[in-house]
Amino acid sequence: MFSRVAKLLLVLSAIAPVGLVYAWVAFRDGYLGVAISLLIACGLLTALCAVLLSRARSLIERFNFQFSTVEAADRENIAFMLLYLSPLFTAEFGQLNLDLLIPTLAIFSLMTATGYNYHFNPLLGLIGWHFYKVSSVEGVSYVLVTKKQIRNTAQISNVGQLTEYILIDLG
Repeated sequence: MFSRVAKLLLVLSAIAPVGLVYAWVAFRDGYLGVAISLLIACGLLTALCAVLLSRARSLIERFNFQFSTVEAADRENIAFMLLYLSPLFTAEFGQLNLDLLIPTLAIFSLMTATGYNYHFNPLLGLIGWHFYKVSSVEGVSYVLVTKKQIRNTAQISNVGQLTEYILIDLG
């Protein structure tokens, strides 16, 4: 259950920056209520995800993990950047094509959830979380979520498993 909630919050908070851009477009076109609602929703999603990551220390099993490689993974996906900026390509908020917007967001959400791309999460990055691609000595790749800036594989030893391929630093 915890794993499913973690995955859902990671996916939703990865998509949340779209709401920030839509909030700007709505504000610019005089839809203040919509803009404030979107800002609150994005902030709430990010806060819930941050709380989940912080609480994971006491909720999931801790185990030793040996890494063979580590590389930064939190600023790499250009497709998300295009999705985040897509609302700026409309003339006005009232002219948004919801018949296009809703399926596009659904497809990106599905791709994020099933493609293990939810480590691209700029809002969590803003509050200090980092995402790294790590490989086990057996050659299995994972995404590691941590507050640390990792310089070598020896910096992390105790982790917990958030989802199938996402680990969180518990050290």
